[in-house]
Amino acid sequence: MSLRRYDARTEIVVKRRPWIVWGAAVAVAVVAVAWWMRPAEEDGRFASGNGRIEATEVDVATKYAGRVAEILVDEGDFVTAGQVVARMDTQSLQAQLAQARAEVANARSARETALAQVAQRVADVAMAESVLLQAEAELDVARRTSERLQNLLKQKATSAQQADDAAARARTAEASLRVAAAKIAAAQAAVRAAEAQVEQGDAAIAATEAVVARLQTELEDAELRAPRAGRVQYRIAQPGEVLGGGGKVLSLVDIGDVYMTFFLPETVAGRVAIGSEARIVLDAAPQFVIPASVSFVASVAQFTPKTVETRSERQKMVFRVKARIDPELLAKYPEQVKTGLPGVTHVRLDAGAEWPAALRVRLP
Repeated sequence: MSLRRYDARTEIVVKRRPWIVWGAAVAVAVVAVAWWMRPAEEDGRFASGNGRIEATEVDVATKYAGRVAEILVDEGDFVTAGQVVARMDTQSLQAQLAQARAEVANARSARETALAQVAQRVADVAMAESVLLQAEAELDVARRTSERLQNLLKQKATSAQQADDAAARARTAEASLRVAAAKIAAAQAAVRAAEAQVEQGDAAIAATEAVVARLQTELEDAELRAPRAGRVQYRIAQPGEVLGGGGKVLSLVDIGDVYMTFFLPETVAGRVAIGSEARIVLDAAPQFVIPASVSFVASVAQFTPKTVETRSERQKMVFRVKARIDPELLAKYPEQVKTGLPGVTHVRLDAGAEWPAALRVRLP
């Protein structure tokens, strides 16, 4: 009786063994498939972080205080670099420019007058020098005549009156010579004064032309131009408003410089290099995978921002990272570029690893 029971139990155990073996094999297969299908981030080849699409924002502002005359673009319009997007009121500047140009004309006229005076004073010097030569010749003749008459007077061959007259003429010639020399000095001083007036005229012309150039620059600055290509984000001011120096008129978004900022734990950020390949998946369009590259990795860690969710509550220190989208790719889809969209950035840590099928590039 006991022998039969043992045989029965043995038979039951033997019958159950194939099912145990089969179950174990299935469990091993499930584990293997689960390992093969595990998220890419878990094997250390990739990392990911949450973020939002951002772009470089540029404000178009007036350099000088004034009234906004007109705004030539609306919110959402695309603009090119250097395009005039707004104008400031320039009536006062135009009046100042007209006055400055008139002052330039006056300064040039004064310079021409000074040049004419220089020429006249130079002629006066030449004339005074001629008079001096004549006076020198007359003095020489007068001295010789006076000497001869003095000799004749000693010989009583002439009268004393004639000798005295000759001596007087000699003294007169000496005085005339000194007057001629003084006239030359005065004429030379007049030449220097006239030349100084020419220099003053040159300085006045330069000063007034500088004022004209400044006003022309201010008039050019009154035409507000887009510093770079992009899209108008906001019209901050309206025509007719009076703004101070530096007052903002428009806000532009450079759709050629678009990136996603995200945060990585310090244990991972050290493996991220500038230029590493990345993929961006937006919550609003999960069917598309956008290629990008790491353009910035912070050199200093910071505490996890409140707006960023981390997988581990123990990881409190993170590094800020930027994944930049290729400008050439952005140029093909300008209408689709929108800032503020949330999403996830995946970064490849192992350059030799292949991107999973779910993270291969898919564009509209």
